[in-house]
Amino acid sequence: MSFSRPSARDRGATALDLVYQAADVFRDMEEHAREAEARAQELCRGAMEKLRLAEMRAEAAERAQRELVITAEHKLQDACRALEQAKSRIEAQEDKLTAAELRAQAAEADAREAKKALALVEEAIRKRLLCANPDVDSRLAAAG
Repeated sequence: MSFSRPSARDRGATALDLVYQAADVFRDMEEHAREAEARAQELCRGAMEKLRLAEMRAEAAERAQRELVITAEHKLQDACRALEQAKSRIEAQEDKLTAAELRAQAAEADAREAKKALALVEEAIRKRLLCANPDVDSRLAAAG
């Protein structure tokens, strides 16, 4: 082992060599930094594009949902109107049926009254006309 001092020339060469090594290290560090920055920027661009597409899909989904709600509301309104119309038609038919039933009952009552009146007329004919003529009464009894 020698502990002798290097010469000024050797020290200058060593210092120059260290400067070159440091410059190489700084260049490598800068290159790595540029590559990292480029990767980071590319990742950011990709993330921004994905975010933009996701926002577009979300907006499209919201529009579709609004349209579905509007369509459903219109269909519900149409169904409610149809139901109200059906109720009105049913009520009108029920009213007509009630009126027809009342007319039928009145007609039945009239028919009963007419039958009673006819029976009274027949009775009156039998009593007044047939009793006045005993031959007709005996002929009717023989025929009956």
